[in-house]
Amino acid sequence: MIIEVIKLKSFIDKLTTKIKETNSRICVGLDPHLHLIPEYILNKAKKEWADSEKAVAIAVLNFNKKIIDEIWKHTAIVKPQIAFYEKMGLEGLKTLNKTMEYAKEKGLLVLLDAKRNDIGSTARAYAEAYLNNKNIDAITINPYFGFDGIKPFLNYKDKGAFALVRTSNKSAVDVQDIESKSGKKMYEHVGKLVKNWGKDYLGKCGYSNLGAVIGATYPKELKKLRSMLPGVFLLIPGYGAQGGGAEDVVYGFDENRSGAVVNSSRGIIFAYNNDKKYNESDFAFAAGKAAKNMKEEINNALNNYYS
Repeated sequence: MIIEVIKLKSFIDKLTTKIKETNSRICVGLDPHLHLIPEYILNKAKKEWADSEKAVAIAVLNFNKKIIDEIWKHTAIVKPQIAFYEKMGLEGLKTLNKTMEYAKEKGLLVLLDAKRNDIGSTARAYAEAYLNNKNIDAITINPYFGFDGIKPFLNYKDKGAFALVRTSNKSAVDVQDIESKSGKKMYEHVGKLVKNWGKDYLGKCGYSNLGAVIGATYPKELKKLRSMLPGVFLLIPGYGAQGGGAEDVVYGFDENRSGAVVNSSRGIIFAYNNDKKYNESDFAFAAGKAAKNMKEEINNALNNYYS
């Protein structure tokens, strides 16, 4: 099945096929908070490498690989957040690329959470920098520059982009809930723009290579936007640690239980911290168990919602 996914030309067709293959609608965020990584992994690397920056980066890579080993069969896609690697400098960026390469070896798709964008030649440079990387299948982007900042990311048929529409953070309302004279809120206008910008980039599955980011922490808005945006695949962050649950995210899916993936980062990769029965050495096993549980929780919630 992995070979069939690779042969598909459109990113969104690869993603929907992979979701069917794994029967999983989750996305695992690979956000390595250094203070949450088991100390023994960091200490081991520091003993082996005199260069402290390299030691930390190696520790993160070892942590990520063990997580991927346990979660790959329970998810279609992983989402490393670039900021956690950039803060480690050049060695961190090397670890990011090696992490993505390892995920690809396991048959996973990779969505880089970088929220990049700009205008003109700068937007093109961002698109070339990330989407020419064989280890990156999709990227998150900021739509607030308009279509000239979006189009360079859509020129890669085999790659995808997810534009910010309704983010999961509490202060999102300060900007995204601003109302126009027509009474529509900012996130509704942006959602409609994303739908129109992506209509010429549809895959065989009926969804576009240009998706939208809509937080699980706003279920009412999620439900509204799902009905407003047919053909727009949704990335739904905010599950678990940020407060979103299975009953909230069902609103982001269509009647075929398709059209979205739900991201959890800390709730999966640091699951060992949330259950006293686990110790540090169990971190990867705990992550695999958490991914499996999340997959099943969402599948069960969808079955109940559409039964």
